Amino acid sequence: MSEETITEILPPIRHWPALDLNGVDFDPVLTELMREGPVTRIRLPHGEGWAWLVTRYDDVRAVTEDPRFSREAVVDQPVTRLAPHFVPQRDRLAFLDPPDHTRLRRSVAAAFSAQGVERVREKSRRMLDELVDELLQDGPPADLTAAVLSPFPVAVLCELMGVPAADRHGVHAWTRLVLSRSHGAKAGERARAEMAGYFRELVHLRRGGTGEDVVSLLGAAVGRGEVTPEEAAGLAVLLQLGGEAMTDNSGQLFYLLLTRPGLAERLRAEPEIRPRAVEELLRYIPHRNTVGLARIALEDVGIKGVRIRAGDAIYVSYLSANRDPDVFPYPETIDVSRGPDPHVSFGSGPHHCPGGTLVRLVSELLVEVLLDRVPGLRPAVPPERVPFRKGTSIRGPEALPVTW
Repeated sequence: MSEETITEILPPIRHWPALDLNGVDFDPVLTELMREGPVTRIRLPHGEGWAWLVTRYDDVRAVTEDPRFSREAVVDQPVTRLAPHFVPQRDRLAFLDPPDHTRLRRSVAAAFSAQGVERVREKSRRMLDELVDELLQDGPPADLTAAVLSPFPVAVLCELMGVPAADRHGVHAWTRLVLSRSHGAKAGERARAEMAGYFRELVHLRRGGTGEDVVSLLGAAVGRGEVTPEEAAGLAVLLQLGGEAMTDNSGQLFYLLLTRPGLAERLRAEPEIRPRAVEELLRYIPHRNTVGLARIALEDVGIKGVRIRAGDAIYVSYLSANRDPDVFPYPETIDVSRGPDPHVSFGSGPHHCPGGTLVRLVSELLVEVLLDRVPGLRPAVPPERVPFRKGTSIRGPEALPVTW
């Protein structure tokens, strides 16, 4: 961390409301916070007190990779937060520090490795082709979200997780309730508890199994005594919730492509640049509202001349890090020739999202199949009339009306 002179002058506290933003508009409050300085103070809609916020790329990486900033310590503090009903619990992976965090992640690492994700590629392509077959058979106009962009990522995720096809609709419904801010605390916690019970039973049924899906790997780990049934169920819930963001991410990706026809046409004409374009779109997409989960400083730490005292809460913004002009020249521009593209859309440090390879697979397949098989695909309404989800932490279109 910084060795420069530490100032004791505290920056003002800025209230950061939960805005329901349309399209891929960047949060105006976050834009102002980025201008105010690398280290600011915020108060979110719920919880208590205030928290530090770091927005620059290097500082975000430094905080997330520094063991002096703890997720586990958040459990003991009523930190200011976005969600009204989110209560940190010590047995959840997101609020564990190494070595327990490392032990749990190791139990499912094989499923999210490049080889593990490649295992589901062929079946994923078949499922996507079937959805596009139905889309073309039904004819235009259509809601691309309902027809493809929501069911496909959910199906791929459930395939990797090992959730039976008959259960996928119910699991998807649970995740929506947990991630929504508009259904209230009781509905979200009840949905989370029901999902945990479901995965606890599914893991129990696969104890001693040899499958390569997440639930089977957890069942085997429970059987070996490496994780408890409660830890396994909690990890499965967290992975399912995190993977759900793929549906909204896919919607934003295609909203970008369809409202920028020149970009879509270039990707049709130059298929070799599609993987690089997906990386750039992942960097550019503002995938969430405000910030994710806090950390607590375990000792005094200096960042850019500001003292973060022991016990202080601190947030990082991956969205602002992805717009840091020192790392990404002209960050407001979508530049598919940008390279390298070291974005932090999947986080950084021990708590980085394990699903990066899976998201890339889903995104690249969607771009390939939809652009090649539906060459005239275009919006059926003006961009400003595309409805976006409200009252949720993860941003994305509720529907994406298209024609061809």
